[in-house]
Amino acid sequence: MNLSRRLLIGAAAATLPVRRTRAQRPVIRIGIMNDQSGPYRDLTGPTSVACTRQAIQEWGDRGFDIDLLVADHLNKPDLAASIAKKWYDEDGVDMIQDGGASSCALVITSITRDKNKVFLSTSTATSDLTGKACTPNTIHWVTDTYMGSKSTAGAITRQGGNSWFFITANYAFGQALQRDASKFVIDSGGKVLGANIYPFPETTDFSAALVQAQASGAKVIGLANSGLDTVNCIKQASEFGIVKGGQQLAGLIMYSTDVHAVGTDIAQGLLLSESYYWDLNDRTRAFMNRIKPKVTLWPNSIQAGQYSSALHYFKAIAAMGPAAAKASGSALVAQMKAMPTDDDCFGPDGRIRADGRKIHACYLFSVKTPTESTQAWDLMKPVAVTPGADAFRPLSEHACPLLNG
Repeated sequence: MNLSRRLLIGAAAATLPVRRTRAQRPVIRIGIMNDQSGPYRDLTGPTSVACTRQAIQEWGDRGFDIDLLVADHLNKPDLAASIAKKWYDEDGVDMIQDGGASSCALVITSITRDKNKVFLSTSTATSDLTGKACTPNTIHWVTDTYMGSKSTAGAITRQGGNSWFFITANYAFGQALQRDASKFVIDSGGKVLGANIYPFPETTDFSAALVQAQASGAKVIGLANSGLDTVNCIKQASEFGIVKGGQQLAGLIMYSTDVHAVGTDIAQGLLLSESYYWDLNDRTRAFMNRIKPKVTLWPNSIQAGQYSSALHYFKAIAAMGPAAAKASGSALVAQMKAMPTDDDCFGPDGRIRADGRKIHACYLFSVKTPTESTQAWDLMKPVAVTPGADAFRPLSEHACPLLNG
């Protein structure tokens, strides 16, 4: 297969050709934009890139060549906007993948609509991407604040954790996560006692927030953050003896990579929700065996979503033809919505709704104890599953302008 890769970090670019593409063949150009160096690096970063490359490799030489660009937006919306415009206007990018921080993704989705390109958001969590910010050019692939809140906050509240205090990152993602989780806490008969809303991304010391949460007397401390912030909160909570004191931590948007960073000795018993885990079934294990030699961190659901969404994108291009696919991003997204999804990470019979929400099951996991874990990435066991039809915000509650009229 002919494949060229380009690495773009921040505003600086360097081209790294692997082979020259053959003349006269259509070229599809993908740009992965995420956090390559900051608090979300392990959630997205190099492993996300490796998973997309795996999809490119498996797709093979089927009618078009694929170029891959990578950018670190440093979790800054203005930088994300600058990169997206350059990619679309100067570099001929057809699709942006990943997205990262919700504030960045909301900017990318708007620019993508204006340029009539494609945005496949895998790591962004705000449910607004399929709500008030939905467009005909964006698909939200993996998780969102509604799904994570329903699966985790709803389950914990029904099990008796009926008073909550939130530690919340002060930007679009954290605000949406606290909002959605609060709804499920209250709907399940619980109450919210308060919140500590901290500056993002500059906060690394969560001691003041944890002391406030401890003093609230809440049964559950909901972590309305992600990545390194979640990891640091859990580690620092252990130092404060919060769990030993009887309070429970809830990772509302948390991933297997976070559990690995914390360790089962500290995270054991913690509940979290993911839509992919390497040891779920024979297909997920087969994918893990293929990608394992190419990564340091084993993929979480975000990173598996890179593989899954890229494969479906390639299938849609093949179905409508590269020329038509490049001519209209909204037409290509419509083609993706018309086709069922099927891959080793998320399984068969998936679908993409009219609002751009990718539908699949959500699993509630419990972190294993150190004695239950047989190796470094044997981290979690499933305790419940929410079918795809029930996992995400129903269309009857939509705020998506595409569905009006």
